[in-house]
Amino acid sequence: MSPETQRLFDLLPAIHRLRDAELARALGLARGPLEELVTVLAEQLEVAEEGLEQLHDDLFIETCADWVVPYLGDLIGYRGLHDVGDGASARAEVAHTIALRRRKGTALVLEQLARDVTGWDARAVEYFQRLCTTQYMNHPRRHSLQSPDLRHGAALEWLDSVFESANRSVEVRRIESGRGRHNLPNVGLHLWRIRAYPHRDSPATRAGPRRYRASPLGHDLPLYNRPRAEDDITHLAEPDNVPLPLTRRRLHEALARHYGAPDAAPRPALSLRVGQDVIPREQIRICNLSDEGASWAHTPPPDGTYALDPVLGRIALPADAPDPADVWLHWQEGFCADLGGGEYSRLATLPTPADTTNVQHVPDDQPTLAAALTALGGDGVIEITNSARYSETLTLEVAAGGSLEIRAADVHRPTLDLGGLSVHGGEHSACRLNGLLITGTPLSVPDADGNALSRLELAHCTLVPGIGLNPDGSPTDPVTPSLRLELAGLETRLTRCIVGGVRSHERAAFRATDCLIDAIAPQGVAYAALDDEGPGAVLSLCSCTVIGKLHASEIALVSNTILLAALTSDAGWAAPVLAVRKQIGCVRYSWLPLASIVPRRHRCQPDPAADGPDIAPRFNSLHYGTPAYGQLAAATPPEILCGADDESEMGVYHHLAGALRETNLRIRLAEYLRVSLRAGIFHES
Repeated sequence: MSPETQRLFDLLPAIHRLRDAELARALGLARGPLEELVTVLAEQLEVAEEGLEQLHDDLFIETCADWVVPYLGDLIGYRGLHDVGDGASARAEVAHTIALRRRKGTALVLEQLARDVTGWDARAVEYFQRLCTTQYMNHPRRHSLQSPDLRHGAALEWLDSVFESANRSVEVRRIESGRGRHNLPNVGLHLWRIRAYPHRDSPATRAGPRRYRASPLGHDLPLYNRPRAEDDITHLAEPDNVPLPLTRRRLHEALARHYGAPDAAPRPALSLRVGQDVIPREQIRICNLSDEGASWAHTPPPDGTYALDPVLGRIALPADAPDPADVWLHWQEGFCADLGGGEYSRLATLPTPADTTNVQHVPDDQPTLAAALTALGGDGVIEITNSARYSETLTLEVAAGGSLEIRAADVHRPTLDLGGLSVHGGEHSACRLNGLLITGTPLSVPDADGNALSRLELAHCTLVPGIGLNPDGSPTDPVTPSLRLELAGLETRLTRCIVGGVRSHERAAFRATDCLIDAIAPQGVAYAALDDEGPGAVLSLCSCTVIGKLHASEIALVSNTILLAALTSDAGWAAPVLAVRKQIGCVRYSWLPLASIVPRRHRCQPDPAADGPDIAPRFNSLHYGTPAYGQLAAATPPEILCGADDESEMGVYHHLAGALRETNLRIRLAEYLRVSLRAGIFHES
């Protein structure tokens, strides 16, 4: 009985409650008819009370429902902007509007405005404050010296960054174009599009005797700081307030701010645990652990100390430490979006407890995934409740008419380092994977042993392109695809995933939304039949980036997508993107090579009828494992950056609506920028 039901039931006379209990016992029921009636009334009362509480909450911008935000904004003259989707809200800007108007025209306001409007971390720079000037003896400006202090190493480390203190001569080009910065009327708004994603208690990968890497895939990568929120609108962002890769010098000088126990407040960016012991800060040494012959430089560290290299993500244990050891690191990784799984919220993709009846938790209920599969019997859910590494060989057997799901618990990302992964199922069966990082093997749905699996779904998963990564970040097997779908009639759906190449039976269906399909190079085979050349299944791509060639029996729909494909001289392909049945389907608001043989195009790039230079996407990185993986560069032509059906960017990060965020900021700058000042927007990541 709920507290509300109990409260109402206690208001009734005791004689009626006693008679109701006697009647329930006589009828063999858990509750009598009177209590049942009160339960129904209590449920409706709770709904009414919740509505009244929400009405009160809707009076305040901090607690109101999302649909109320524009109405509260209208009361103070707030003008709405473009909807940028993906959970973005104008709540912060509406809440700060009055405070921003009172300080209109200042760098503090412009920085806060950029943060509220775009949702990205920002820093405003008044470039007229960074001009070197001829000194006037009656009014010296010691911060405007022309030559930087070459003895100040910490300041020199920030050269050519937004936090530099060096001064420059005048640049006469306009700041709005991004070509000129240092001039009297110029203000720069610098945005960080890469975020810091936490890895809590993540197992380090052994690289050798007492040597480990932070990456669960065993490659070198930079460690990021954990941005600290700014509590006051009058505070300009500092390096600790934005997501930046940690340098050795900065981490060494500010180790107390970035390292500590995982449960400390504020939560630190780094914490090292060996076995069950959290290593105290006094035993951490920041140093260069670059390659030196067959080993690393400066190893082993002195007894009782632990070496950490934030630039390469490497850890070295002292000679007196056990080997091998269980090494766990709490660290931050830089990435662009909630894509491919990670320690971010995925509650919207996880069923409610009422929807799952048979659940096995690993390692709470079962120590391994294989044991959990045996306990389920082919129908149910396996939920992994940590971010550990699991090295197994798995064969998923789904019962006829059943559904089998392997998922990471919310805000967890386990690593599955597998020797094999295949899926078998009976008639009308389905298999789902959610929130997993899979390396070491492709995922296979074989056409053998009476396999009749109907549906395969992947959400927020990464099947490492190239199967795995070498220490330098290169793929271990750039030719082998990540998905091999041999079964006719199989329906496959991918959402917010990163995968390598896909091979599929021609008589099947494949759909991907907000995914990055990477065949390592544009000349690789991203999508084809099982023989790597013939046509694959019916293909649908929405808001995806595909690196490699495609050959499909039918392209049902390609929308807001970048198909980065190219032919080699000995390819044997008729076109980099090829559909057998061109009379069916549509390709809209996408970029694909002009030589592609596809169904009718609608507002695609490049336009065959247009004159001028070829329009092609430019990426900050196409290498999996780097922070800017798949991110379009600022130099990309606007036909691609603003070429989607909602005037946002094409590709896998379409849901971020980056172009619309910047458009919104430019609209606001016209309102908040002081007369005679000019502003430019710059990407710091």
